Amino acid sequence: MGTQRVGDRGDAGAVREFTSRLLADLDRFERLLEDGRLDSGTTRIGAELEMFLVDSGMQPSSTGPSILSSLSDPRITPELGTFNLEANTEPLLMGGDCLRRMEAQLVELLDVVRVAAAAHDSDVVLVGILPTLEVRHASLEYMTPTDRYARLNAAMTALRGGAYHVFIKGIDEIEIQHRTVMLEACNTSFQVHLQVDPDRFARVYNIGLLALAPLLSVATNSPLLFGRRLWRETRIALFQQSVDTRRPGTEHRFFAPRVDFGTGWVGDSVLEIYREDIARHRAVLTATPAADREGETPRLRALQLFNSTVYRWLRPCYGVTDGLAHLRIENRVLPAGPTPRDQVANAAFWYGLLFGLDDIVGDPMRRISFDEVRGNFFSAARFGLEAPLTWLDGRQEHARDLVLEELLEVAAAGLERAGIDGEDASRYLSVIGARAESRRTGSAWMLRALSQLRGYEATPWARLTDAMLERQRENRPVHEWDDPVVPRRSIAERLARPLGAHMKRDLVTVQETDPVTLAIRLMKWRRIRHLPVEDADQRLVGLVTRSTLFRFLSETDRPGSDEVSISDIMQADLVTAPAALSVADAIRLMRARGVSSLPIVEDERLVGLVTERDFLTLAAEALLGPEAAHGGGRPRPP
Repeated sequence: MGTQRVGDRGDAGAVREFTSRLLADLDRFERLLEDGRLDSGTTRIGAELEMFLVDSGMQPSSTGPSILSSLSDPRITPELGTFNLEANTEPLLMGGDCLRRMEAQLVELLDVVRVAAAAHDSDVVLVGILPTLEVRHASLEYMTPTDRYARLNAAMTALRGGAYHVFIKGIDEIEIQHRTVMLEACNTSFQVHLQVDPDRFARVYNIGLLALAPLLSVATNSPLLFGRRLWRETRIALFQQSVDTRRPGTEHRFFAPRVDFGTGWVGDSVLEIYREDIARHRAVLTATPAADREGETPRLRALQLFNSTVYRWLRPCYGVTDGLAHLRIENRVLPAGPTPRDQVANAAFWYGLLFGLDDIVGDPMRRISFDEVRGNFFSAARFGLEAPLTWLDGRQEHARDLVLEELLEVAAAGLERAGIDGEDASRYLSVIGARAESRRTGSAWMLRALSQLRGYEATPWARLTDAMLERQRENRPVHEWDDPVVPRRSIAERLARPLGAHMKRDLVTVQETDPVTLAIRLMKWRRIRHLPVEDADQRLVGLVTRSTLFRFLSETDRPGSDEVSISDIMQADLVTAPAALSVADAIRLMRARGVSSLPIVEDERLVGLVTERDFLTLAAEALLGPEAAHGGGRPRPP
């Protein structure tokens, strides 16, 4: 974007001045189109890979700024979160071995970051949403300290006029009210680019929209968010809701979200998209762009800055390469990971569909409605390969059948038309075919692994992430991954882990005003010895233990206990701990204070609970192995 002062929309004069520059840039772009001054006849591809940084415990690691400062590689850039980085491949001419070269670049870039990260006791994980993320990681404490991100957060939050509301329902469900854009940092993607001829933009763009659903169905890699199993590609819902600047209470009319699939087909020109976005969205960042030199191809910096804050899943991009302006389509749908091989296979499938469907479909507007294509996209995000889709001419298909029985052949023909080496085309499309045949996408592997690991511990997210990282280092595609082996950790390793990795999160609680009889029933039904007491705002205010109840029952006539409130018997002077406290320090604390349980509290709210029994189980697993510790055979759920 060049050197420029980035501001926010709080200054009305700056917004007015920037909007004037934006409109002037749009006029310049229109003249470039009319004069035929955009590159035509050249097809290039490229990619941007976002990644998570983790520490030795597989928790998000805020080492991004430190790693960047130790590198002098312009291909590695910062991201919104301090636990994220982005790597950019060099543009490649479409054809020959360009896909294999793209994979080689990705492997090299990952190696560069991993070496630098190792010096900061960190590593890199490729996944759409990191399993070990917690809501606390979406705080401003973890925002990369740059002026741009601070102003972006302030401007978007001001537009929103209140908290962002995230509600996603899948196998589990989650509902969050959040007051910053940092939930956006919980998503990482693999964005692929295709340079297109301006006069073919509308046709290629529309075919690209058509291809997004089958592509996403076979590429899902984000099934988890904050411990919940949600959509097969939860990123799609999370990203849209995390930066949704539409104010609450505006349901009476249509307002386009900033993250959007679009509102209709492109009829003739990319100008339609730019004009619609300017009409629907206010500028959230302003700038005083550096002036173009005399005779230089215009950089259109105001247009590019504005475009960077409107997040279409398929986004047009203007750029200048070797002094020549060009137009690209940026595909933002794909998640990061599981491996570089998988990512390039996803890119190859999309590129192949763009070229292959162009020959078969013609104008997609005549074969399928835009609403059906949009519905397909969200169906694929929710259900992955099992998604029901409406295909051309009203055909009803399941995504997996469509990929295996039709679209792989279409993509192969498309890559041949694009001049891709036949061996390379087979190399990458065979990954897509095997993934669909085995039903083993990244999301499917994670959910299967999670179901196995949850039998051994209450919070297996770190163990799941560690298993992913181990397999990613080999760059074997995900359909070849074996199930994770539950490792036998030493007692010392277990004692060093944070409580957050072991605490129970699925808790039964009561409130102060509830009758004691409810506590008696709950503890009997659930076979638990400790019952937290919360107020109406989920703040921890007390604890009922089995010994408390025994003492109460021995001192009170049983028939009158219905009139006694929990507040009359609960322990109010509690010993609590944060999730980051180590198991060893937690045991020392419990011994010193003479307590048999430890509520885990963040921001005064109860987030988990550990007990003496949990620590006995940890010791048994370390000494005897997981299966023996749980009585042999299939382990019992915690």
